[in-house]
Amino acid sequence: MALSEEKVREYIRRLLLSRMRLLCSHGFFGLLLMHMAYGVDEQQETACTDGVRIIFGTAFLDSLNDRELDFVMMHEIMHVVLQHCLRGSDLDHERFNIACDIVVNSNILLECGMDPRAIRLRAYGEAMHLAPDGKEGYEYTAEQVYQMLPPSKKQKEKASGVAAKGRAGQEMGQGRNAPGWRWDDHSRWGMYEEDSTLRDVWVKRFEDACEAISIRDPSNCRGLLPAFARRLLAELRKPQTDWRAILNDFVQEEVVDYSFTPPDRRFEGPFFLPDFSDKEDLVEDILFMIDTSASMSDDMIAAAYSEIKGAIDQFNGKLRGWLGFFDAAIIEPRPFESEEEFRVIHPAGGGGTDFQIIFEYVAGHMAEKPPASIIILTDGYAPFPQEPLARGIPVLWLLNNEEVQPPWGKVARIKV
Repeated sequence: MALSEEKVREYIRRLLLSRMRLLCSHGFFGLLLMHMAYGVDEQQETACTDGVRIIFGTAFLDSLNDRELDFVMMHEIMHVVLQHCLRGSDLDHERFNIACDIVVNSNILLECGMDPRAIRLRAYGEAMHLAPDGKEGYEYTAEQVYQMLPPSKKQKEKASGVAAKGRAGQEMGQGRNAPGWRWDDHSRWGMYEEDSTLRDVWVKRFEDACEAISIRDPSNCRGLLPAFARRLLAELRKPQTDWRAILNDFVQEEVVDYSFTPPDRRFEGPFFLPDFSDKEDLVEDILFMIDTSASMSDDMIAAAYSEIKGAIDQFNGKLRGWLGFFDAAIIEPRPFESEEEFRVIHPAGGGGTDFQIIFEYVAGHMAEKPPASIIILTDGYAPFPQEPLARGIPVLWLLNNEEVQPPWGKVARIKV
């Protein structure tokens, strides 16, 4: 029998209220849940996600009280943000599913102050959260826990040639963490495993949530970034450019002044920046310009941001310059002397692309103190200006593809 409209509205109301509670009590999870679509399905036995939606079985949803529903919502979004739905395709599914649940539940425990009641469902007991070595699962990745787990029943039967029997979804015992039957359905994982866009989208959403939480009042302990998120933030979106190697390879030092090697049009590789010595461990007067035209996606702009932040990190914050944006017009570059100042500069734009306006801006507005070098982060899909417009300032085209070849300046490439 089809669900009545009244019943559907009741389910929607419960899910939205759960999301609202989590926004108030565990803001990081609540912000991420804002990106998910939700659904109910009478045929769904428990709850599941495919990385885009969170779907509840109606009977399962009816069985949950509000605290249990909030836990399940946190559990599902953790699978998404840790990208479990896109991993483990070459591993034994049952064994990998258990490993993922251990990691997810332990991280939720950590966020909730390690109170086991936070991950308990009345009908299923306390959820798995300990790795086989007795340590909390949050200390490991899902793949590391997977290696600790014994072969699943299906693996053993396959190895012995015995046909697998029994109810689908039954888990192997985990000692004091043995849950008996699964309540979290992973059968929809892998639906988007070939879609790299989904992976990149969630990296961006994760970073945005981290930034939103990090600027909250630090006196509010519930607004602080979860420990697992701090770890992931340090690992994700690492810059692809080794800026120090660039300096060592392509810059010459003249006393205390900055200098540059002559441009070589035959060169295709990393860029050169103003040099520094041990006495003057400082790189400054760099003009970074990020293309924000319509052909640049959010992921491309995020990658450009990551490269500039990577340069700041590699110089321990001793990199100073300006950051601006352009499409068919210039967004006035703003100076930065630290990562904190860099982080408050946000992109704008979205029209066509015109490289020439960068050099016209420098000539018209920075003549008294011109930049030591110009780094243009772009896809390169626009007419290139004539080289004399650079007025001798070294230029790097940092491109996010292999197709475009600038007619002058030096070139480096990153993957997006």
